[in-house]
Amino acid sequence: MKFDESVIDNLEELENFLRLVESGGLGLKNAAGVALATNNADGRHFVAVLDDKHQLLLGRWVTEEVYENGKDLVRNGPKKKLH
Repeated sequence: MKFDESVIDNLEELENFLRLVESGGLGLKNAAGVALATNNADGRHFVAVLDDKHQLLLGRWVTEEVYENGKDLVRNGPKKKLH
């Protein structure tokens, strides 16, 4: 499991991250899904890339605004494709 300490602070950056996950651009093996979640220890929100057993492969912190407004984007996937 890897946790990237950089913070996604806008929806465009979240969309770019989701496209990278979908395209395999992050080199993650066995990636099966993406979810927004909250860290139980400190309440910070993050986007989680999960494997087929729902184990965390990669996490990136997100701001409160991205957490609240990015739910549909995570649920439905990015609209634009990578060129």
